[in-house]
Amino acid sequence: MRLFLRDHVPLMIILGLQIVITSIVYAFNDGSALSTISYVFFVSLFLLLVFLVYQYVSKRGFYARLSNPEASMEPIFTSKSRQFTPIEQALQDLLTDQFHFMQQELHQAENRMNRHVTFMNQWVHDMKTPLSVIHMTIQDEDEPIFDSIREETDRLTKGLETVLYMARLDSFEHDFYIEEVDLAQMMGQFVKQNKRLFIRSQVFPKIGIDENQTVVSDEKWLTFVFSQIINNAVKYSAGKSRTIEISASMEQEHTVVQVRDYGIGIPAHDVERVFEPYFTGDNGRQYPASTGMGLYLVHEICSRLGHRITVESEQGEGTSVRIYFTNTTEDDAYRRKE
Repeated sequence: MRLFLRDHVPLMIILGLQIVITSIVYAFNDGSALSTISYVFFVSLFLLLVFLVYQYVSKRGFYARLSNPEASMEPIFTSKSRQFTPIEQALQDLLTDQFHFMQQELHQAENRMNRHVTFMNQWVHDMKTPLSVIHMTIQDEDEPIFDSIREETDRLTKGLETVLYMARLDSFEHDFYIEEVDLAQMMGQFVKQNKRLFIRSQVFPKIGIDENQTVVSDEKWLTFVFSQIINNAVKYSAGKSRTIEISASMEQEHTVVQVRDYGIGIPAHDVERVFEPYFTGDNGRQYPASTGMGLYLVHEICSRLGHRITVESEQGEGTSVRIYFTNTTEDDAYRRKE
């Protein structure tokens, strides 16, 4: 109530003056009623205009701030160039308190997120140690049961890797290095490291990438991207096709890397949603182990690296995933890295 009265003191003064002046005019009026009314009307109108001009001048900055929001919130709370009216000052104090409270909450959320990421990274590394021990323990065993153990440990390893990259995605800007990546060498290493996957699934890669074919990207993140894409291609080809094709070609200013499989394909109504988090679609009902996070992570990583990714598929005929790399010079790559 006090704030309301303080903010309307000028109006109360104007109305008080109007009453006083009107009373004086009527008290000393010697002319006609019409002239008196006209005089009072113009005096009141004049006082009203004076009041409106005063209000505009005194609150012009306030209205301007409301009409043109700042791109940054800081200037709103650091301006000391003018005196505020009571209502403006009260609003300024409220917004300032809320801004500081929001900053405090944001810092606390960031600290919690950092602790969570640190814990997840440590946990994943801790889990990798017993998996490595299991691999070493059974590497010379030939009985069929050990093949099942190898398959499950491989799945656990890939699952932990997905968790690790998911946790690191929020701090992506601090964890990438742009350089020229040798595609043939990277794919060769991936095939060598995942030979058990290809043999177990009876699906084998056909690589059509020229030697010394390079793209500008981050090799670690790019390896994870292709591991997700190729694993999907193998999983959805097993039992239907024995080949997936990995190729690279030039299209205008882009180098295009394509992973093509001839598996079950994706229904047309699901293709546009494959990059949504947790979306598994119709195929997810046939493969309950699908999480819907693989292609989401792939799309997020490609976006942050500046690569475009597309998916084309026909149900029952297979799927083609294409990643477009801009042909960047070494100088441009260096600037991006900086």
